[in-house]
Order: sequence, then C-alpha cells, then structure tokens
Amino acid sequence: MLVKLLRNGVGGIFQVGDLITRPAKMKRLPEAQQQVEQDCQQLALYQLPRCPFCIKVRRAMHKLNLPIETRNVNPGSAHRDELQAGGGRVKSPCLRIEENGETRWMYESNDIIAYLQQRFG
Repeated sequence: MLVKLLRNGVGGIFQVGDLITRPAKMKRLPEAQQQVEQDCQQLALYQLPRCPFCIKVRRAMHKLNLPIETRNVNPGSAHRDELQAGGGRVKSPCLRIEENGETRWMYESNDIIAYLQQRFG
C-alpha cells in the first residue's frame, strides 16, 4: 500500500513536471505528417497516467509528433484485460504494434522510444 502511494505521489510530480517542461513537437511537411498519422493508427500505447516510465514514452511521442492512441490499464479496465491476453502480462508501458498482419507487444520504455525514434525520427 505504501509503495503504491509513493509511486502515485512521485508519478504525480513527474506528470506536472512533464507538462511544464514539455519539448517542442517535430515539424514535418503536411504530406509527411499525414503519412505518420496513418502509420500511428497501427500503434497503441498501454500505459498508466502517473507511471514515470509511461511519462517518458509519452514525452518522446510528443517530441516526435506521434498521435498514438493511449490506453489506460488501470485495475478493472478492459484495456488491462487486452494487455494481459495479448501481451501475456500486465506491465506498462507496452506498445502494441500491428505490422504485416501480425501483432507485437513491446515492453520497456527505452525499447519503445528507440523503436519510435528509428521508425519516425
């Protein structure tokens, strides 16, 4: 219980800090941004709003100007059940990637950020 309170408290501080220090979005030509937006429809980020690692991934998404759908995996949510069924475990952040008719589940914030930078950066 204490760990949960600490995590939420620290996460809240990180969340406010993120809003205050958010980096500028990457600028692209309209046609390129339209293609990015289309590509992002095949991605979904399963996350918790106050998780520091999720905040780190959302900052990278903002900086790269990626409109990726975020799905909260709070206890009792349908998205949490999807994450458990598809990814095999409930751990956030997790990026769901649909490519070539296959679905991959990528955990670990650094791996997710590296993937997004390589694909969209």
